[in-house]
Amino acid sequence: MQKLIEGIHHFQTDTFHTQRELFERLARRQEPEVLFITCSDSRIDPNLLTNTRPGELFILRNAGHIVPPHGAACSGSAATVEFAVVALGVREIVVCGHSQCDAVKGVLHPETLEGMPAVATWLTHAERTRRIIRDNYGGVSADQQLTAATEVNVLVQLENLCTLPCVAGRLTRGGLSLHGWVYQIETGEVFAFDPEAGQFLPLV
Repeated sequence: MQKLIEGIHHFQTDTFHTQRELFERLARRQEPEVLFITCSDSRIDPNLLTNTRPGELFILRNAGHIVPPHGAACSGSAATVEFAVVALGVREIVVCGHSQCDAVKGVLHPETLEGMPAVATWLTHAERTRRIIRDNYGGVSADQQLTAATEVNVLVQLENLCTLPCVAGRLTRGGLSLHGWVYQIETGEVFAFDPEAGQFLPLV
């Protein structure tokens, strides 16, 4: 806890002081153009990864970067997406998965979630991911399954996004784009889904 307190003091005396105009502007309004949906994993820092400043990303984080489809029980994820799309008018939505994701591991191996009923229930929103891997990747190694599941889960959550009325409406009218990314923690690389190639390719 002391480290956090010292960090706040450093922010107030150094960071805030040198960027006072930015924070005064942000106090009046926020105008992010991107909704960035990613995992709660402590190894992911969206602003560090994208070299963005406060106010540039509207960030949604949860275990497994999950967006429940329309019709599921009301969730904070759906409310956050709706606010970003309707109230803030974001123009881009990124769903960013990552390597070695414990949530994706839990999707593939629900038996490991014993004692965590809330997590198990939440990850049922990625059941389609588990079934796709089970039905199509049974003959590959555990590491290959995890890599495939990480990519598949990003695509599944993008499909779920499209079921939300606010997203579907904006996509129909235009002015909103969806992107699927996977971040490799161990190398710093980011791979983006290319619809034409049908696979994740290095982001350029």
